[in-house]
Amino acid sequence: MPVKVKICGITTPAQAEVAQNVGVDALGLVLYKKSSRYVEAYKARSICDVVDKHVKTIALLVNATKKQVEQTIEELNPDFLQFHGDETAEFCNQFKFPFIRAIRMQDHLHIATAIKGYRASGGFLFDAWENAKYGGTGSSFDWGRLPQIRDFRLVLAGGLTIDNVAQAVAMVSPDMVDVSGGVESSPGVKDPHLMAEFIRRAKAVP
Repeated sequence: MPVKVKICGITTPAQAEVAQNVGVDALGLVLYKKSSRYVEAYKARSICDVVDKHVKTIALLVNATKKQVEQTIEELNPDFLQFHGDETAEFCNQFKFPFIRAIRMQDHLHIATAIKGYRASGGFLFDAWENAKYGGTGSSFDWGRLPQIRDFRLVLAGGLTIDNVAQAVAMVSPDMVDVSGGVESSPGVKDPHLMAEFIRRAKAVP
């Protein structure tokens, strides 16, 4: 089965519609104010309103409060939350809502320890580490650090572009690839051609 593709950092309903037209499987909405791709709740709602049922919506949060998470669930009702900060397993699990847990690949990170305790039905998203940034770095990491044998869904992120996504899929065999800056003409502005080509190249890998 071809790898699934998530395009993160969607900022307008028009971008969401274009992404759907070129075959995206999931759309990410960034609810983290320090991100250049941040969307306020009402904008996120307008994006969700144009998303087809077969495309998953994923609300990305970074170190949100319990109340903020509950509001996101109530206002957007996404298919998944994506916890992309320093949230503990206890914090993420308490909502009893489907989520993806992001793991930032710091040097010497022990993956089995990092994912322990998280009931992440959407899987674990592996992203590049940067001390001052929670994702959106545009950097990649050594894919060889990821386990070939695993009992969880693996989402690969970090510095993916049309030039390296086929290699990444062939090497890692992820369940999903996640791209944001790699398909943009400027931060928060998705390029239709790059989105289409990224999806085509990712799904062309046997």
